[in-house]
Amino acid sequence: MSEPRRPIPCVGVVCFRGPEVLLIQRGKAPRLGQWSIPGGRMEFGETAQEGALRELAEETGVRAQILGLIDVVDSIDLETDWHGVLVDYAARWTGGEAVAGDDAMAAAFVPLEEALERVGWSETRRVIEEAWARFGEAINESLD
Repeated sequence: MSEPRRPIPCVGVVCFRGPEVLLIQRGKAPRLGQWSIPGGRMEFGETAQEGALRELAEETGVRAQILGLIDVVDSIDLETDWHGVLVDYAARWTGGEAVAGDDAMAAAFVPLEEALERVGWSETRRVIEEAWARFGEAINESLD
């Protein structure tokens, strides 16, 4: 009898540095080569927020402060046998420069509008827009 397939818990971070959004170019499937937000699988024993900050640091070298939960999104691709449950957070940059690491081919802070143009998956675009709508004022206040 084989193990039943189960969704994989994953975390993601929409990290703002002022009006810029941190994006990575994915180095692994799913969505290999596409621009997205940093994130990945949670590890046993860590909270979702700890996992999000760890993934952010591993993929980009960036440190941030979590501002809040944006949404929980299902990423289901039956052709590749993938089902991830993505817990996405908004965050404010606190340090580090964007350098591709771990599972990322590239990493860069880009203006919000450019970020929305680069990202291919409509759900990721929606999450970025939602993060800016809910937390943009806090981001702008941190610049004063």
